[in-house]
Order: sequence, then structure tokens, then C-alpha cells
Amino acid sequence: MVNSFLQEPLVLNNNGAWCWFQDERALIDSAANTLLVGSVAAPEGQGGAERGGNIEVAVVNLATGQSRVHVLHERLEADDHNAPALFIRPDGRYVAMYAKHKTDNYSRWRVSTKAHDASEWEPEQQFDWTELADGRGATYSNLHALSAKGRVYNFVRAINDDPTLMISEDDGSTWSYGGKLFTRPKIGYVNGYTRYVSNGTDRIDLITTDHHPRDFNNSIYHGYIQGDALHDAEGKVVSKPVIGSAGINQAALTTVFEAGSTLDGDVLTHGWTTDLRRRGTDLAAIVTCRANDVNGPLQREQMLDVDDHRLLYARFDGVRWKLHPLAVAGPGLLPHEQDYTGLGAVDPNDLDRVYISAPVDPRTGKATEHYEIYRGVTSDAGASWTWEAVTEGSTVDNLRPMVVPGDPSVHAVCWFRGSMASSQAYETEIVALVDAPRGWLSPLSTLESAESQPLTAGT
Repeated sequence: MVNSFLQEPLVLNNNGAWCWFQDERALIDSAANTLLVGSVAAPEGQGGAERGGNIEVAVVNLATGQSRVHVLHERLEADDHNAPALFIRPDGRYVAMYAKHKTDNYSRWRVSTKAHDASEWEPEQQFDWTELADGRGATYSNLHALSAKGRVYNFVRAINDDPTLMISEDDGSTWSYGGKLFTRPKIGYVNGYTRYVSNGTDRIDLITTDHHPRDFNNSIYHGYIQGDALHDAEGKVVSKPVIGSAGINQAALTTVFEAGSTLDGDVLTHGWTTDLRRRGTDLAAIVTCRANDVNGPLQREQMLDVDDHRLLYARFDGVRWKLHPLAVAGPGLLPHEQDYTGLGAVDPNDLDRVYISAPVDPRTGKATEHYEIYRGVTSDAGASWTWEAVTEGSTVDNLRPMVVPGDPSVHAVCWFRGSMASSQAYETEIVALVDAPRGWLSPLSTLESAESQPLTAGT
């Protein structure tokens, strides 16, 4: 574990941010002793309009301290939804997959030319959704491999804005359409926000909503893909086959969070999926929701004045889910996105440890001037928490933490800090606190900042 918080983190990239529906956005490559983080640059940040919309991967060599930012696509679109998902192939080469935010009909990908090396990439390839999605665009990338199938899945939002999949039988070199997971008549903007986690062998778990929380009073559901079938949490097959499916109603899955339920005296509504991790047969999830919505639990219309959100922690022991309060998340982060919060992340190597971003100190309940990062630890599967500040007294907001998977011996926590006006306009830098085995560079303050490193096109 990092021995001392409240230290200055390493700057990985001086211009970047991400949404939270792409994974993995960051990875530890233990074979190369590197940390890789994907992000999107904004014109308000360092480099200005010439850099805005760049799809980038920052790579830090934790043995030498050298860091470099590689550009996958120059000026694609300034939008944090376009952050790349990363995957390390069995041959050590990287796959990066990314898409615009519904403004065109392509999922794009590149494969690195060398193993464990992000400096050079094969030419970009594209999967065209135009005919399948009736020209209505595609969004998000989520790469998950199952070695038992010899298959890589990419989960995309496309075709009626439903959770949809692509499949690759050659480790991400080529892709084909794989069908839909869920579908239903669309209400408002989108049909379901889904988070995924894989055991890497034969199972992909997921949690999903009904629609967008501003359009619908969402519940949250859990199921898993195994043996080309979609199961609920108890193992009942609710859809088979998965490949080529037209999709089912996600309400057929197991409910993790029920809209309108009461927890510790608060009526909770409008759920949204935030993070999902597994360790062995256990799963842990973080979800956000509104507390005591002024218009009541059956509110269906868009609101711009929601001022009380909560972070909840859900734990699955292989048999059943248990839901617990985690922290107060404060008002909406952005005035036009009333259900945005600072978010939170579960440690993939320790489900009893989480990191959150909040404008309210969970130790005292007092509001802070900016969003700060806190670490929470539980000894009773989420029923109670002890908290420690990771940042304190900040002059800017600290947002959207994530704990990087890929090597259990490396504990890396990343977030971005600065000012955010929208998903398309932000002036933020990506930072990290890293603790690694002896022989890797430590302490963090000796690492060379990405601010002094040149950008490379990666071509």
C-alpha cells in the first residue's frame, strides 16, 4: 500500500480526462514494468486546439521513471466519452479501441507493432455501424478477453442505443458484429449504462441500468455471460445464445439496486452504474443515486436541481447481493448533467478498499471547497467504513478515480484534476499515486513528470 497520502502525485499526462463507461482505461503491464493510461485531450488544456480531441495513451516506465504520451488519433473529437479501452494480447502487443460520442458510426482500433511497446502502432482500422445502427452513431469501448473461448469481446453502445457487442477471434486484429445484450423501447437518451468485469477465462459479469437517470428512475441489474448464455445472478439462463442475439429486457436479470428503496432512512432513486470488480467468486460494485429527490421516487422528467447524491457499495458473495451506504456524493457535478458525481472505484485486488471523489469529507460530513479523493476500507463487506484523505485542501477538483488492474503487486490509483465545464470542455491533468515492489522506482516524487515529455504520434 502507499505508505503516505497527502503527497504530490505523479503527473502522467498534462491534458486529459475520461468517462467511466470504457474499460480498461488503464493497465499495468508487468512484463514491461509500465503503467498505461488512455485519455482524451481537450482544447482548453495544454497544447490547445492543436491537441484537442487527441486520443492518447500515457506510458510510465516504473523502473526508470521515464514517461511519454503516445497519440493514437489526432484531433478525433474533444469528448471524454472517446477514451480508449486497452487490452494486452497473449503475444504482448496492445490493442486500443475507441469511438466518437454518437457523432459518427465507427468503432476504431489500433494494434501496437511490438510487444509491450506503445511507441508504434499499425494503421487504424474501423468497424462501420452505419447500416446496423441506421446511421445513429456508436459510443464507448470495453475490451474483455475469455481465454477458454479464444475470443475478445468489445461492448459498445449502438443500435437503438442498446448495449451491443463485437467479437474477435484473432486477439483484436479483426472484428465482427456479435449481437445485442439488451433492448427495449427507448425512453429518452439511451437504453442502459453497463459496466463489465471478466475473470479472463470463461465469464464476464455486468451491471446495467434501465435508461439514463435523468430520463428514468433507474434500477440496477446484474447478470453474467458464460458458455454463450446470459445468466442472472443465481445462474438461471435468461438468454441463449449471446452471439447473434436480438437482445432481451435487462429487467430479466437480478436486481442489485431497486429504485425507490429506502436505506438508512433515505429514499434512493435514479441509480447509475459506476464501477464493478471481481476477486475470486466475489463481486463488488459502486453505484450512484439520488437521495430524497424533491419530486419523489417516481420522478420521470429531467431535473436540473438535484443537490443530494449518494455513493452505494454493493457486495456479491457468489450467492446474493448486499447493498450498503458508502458516502455522500454531493450535488450534481455539472449543471446540465444533474446525475454526474465525482464517482468512485473499487480496488480490483482488494474488494474491501475503495477510492471516491466527493465535495463532502466522509470523515466529518462537512463540505469542502473542491472535490477531494478519499480512500475507504471496510472489514465487514461494506457495512461500515474507515476513511483517509488522499488529497486535501486542493485548489482544483479531483475527479473520477480508478485503481489500475493488471498486476496485484502494483497499487496504482489514477484520477484527473483541474476544472471541468462539460464532457467536451475541461482543463485537467491526469495524475497517479503508485506503490510497487522493491526494485521499482520509489518514492513517487522522483518520477519524471509527463509535462516535460514530448508527444509522439505512435505511427
